[in-house]
Amino acid sequence: MLNFTVGPVLLSPEVMEVGAEQVPYFRTPEFSAIMKENEQLVKKFAHLDESGRVVFLTASGTGAMEATVMNVLSEKDKVLVINGGSFGHRFVQLCQIHNVPYTEIIPEWGYDITDEQLEAYNHQGYTALLVNIDETSTGVLYDIDRLTRFCQENNSLLIVDAISSFLADPLDMHRSHIDVMIAGSQKALACPPGISLVAMSEKAVQRVENHQVKSMYFDLKDALKNAERGQTPFTPAVGILLQIHARLKKLDAEGGDEAIVKKTAELARNFRVSIKELPFEIVSHSLSNAVTPIHPTTAKAYDIFTVLKDEYQIWICPNGGDLKDKVFRVGHLGALSLEDNKTLIDAFKDMQKRGLL
Repeated sequence: MLNFTVGPVLLSPEVMEVGAEQVPYFRTPEFSAIMKENEQLVKKFAHLDESGRVVFLTASGTGAMEATVMNVLSEKDKVLVINGGSFGHRFVQLCQIHNVPYTEIIPEWGYDITDEQLEAYNHQGYTALLVNIDETSTGVLYDIDRLTRFCQENNSLLIVDAISSFLADPLDMHRSHIDVMIAGSQKALACPPGISLVAMSEKAVQRVENHQVKSMYFDLKDALKNAERGQTPFTPAVGILLQIHARLKKLDAEGGDEAIVKKTAELARNFRVSIKELPFEIVSHSLSNAVTPIHPTTAKAYDIFTVLKDEYQIWICPNGGDLKDKVFRVGHLGALSLEDNKTLIDAFKDMQKRGLL
């Protein structure tokens, strides 16, 4: 299957080769050295200050989102949540569950938030802003500079879910004053699902250290302490962490975050140019490199997904709910190439000839 979803994505031969190996025992100096290098490489690619820290969780991205809300925020905070889709709404749900006072900003569907929307909350005592910087459900990439300005002016923590955006779009934790960045193994990192990571500024680390969280598994203070020796509190997904190590090392050798972002941007640009003659409308007005959300004008979106899967052995990303028949998404992550783009475009054109598009 040719995989154009936004996760899990196509894996490189190097990552698959590591996945075929026996999983080693991990309470060893050798594994600790690998984990310490994983942390340093993530810090390098995220442009996190040396005083910052990274912890790896054996959990989906939602697990890292919840761990962040639990460990960094409390009922004493007042947070602003950008709720522009399924994943923004997830932050809202987490604030509700953990009794974190919040206000949500709901942007127009398919659009970035505006300065005017943020201005209404300026100097109102907000201690943090939560955002899924690439709202994957709609394909909208929010303007990080706009959010940074607001947070700097209000002395607010900036907490960014970059699960789909890390290594796909430019992201600089230092320049943008990001306090927490959340990422996952199965997106642009292009490894199997199962590991999420939380990268924290020194300010966020201090928040964690001073907070007593009511959790054993998601206690980031414990995770930070264990990470000092290159370990995790509990048994991690060892094999995936080894695959992440292989992937990070290869990215580093090939030019780091700048090179992979450039490659992803070119794949996205090439695809978007190639579909101009097809009966498609790109529905986001602030696009991430990671994904292109498409409204087909002559067929149902889910029917297109099904035909591609069953008859062409190509996966694209369907939507659910009210968008099931209106929008599908095409990802540009993982071991894809321009030739793969052509294969998908040719499949669309063949469907059009057959009257299926």
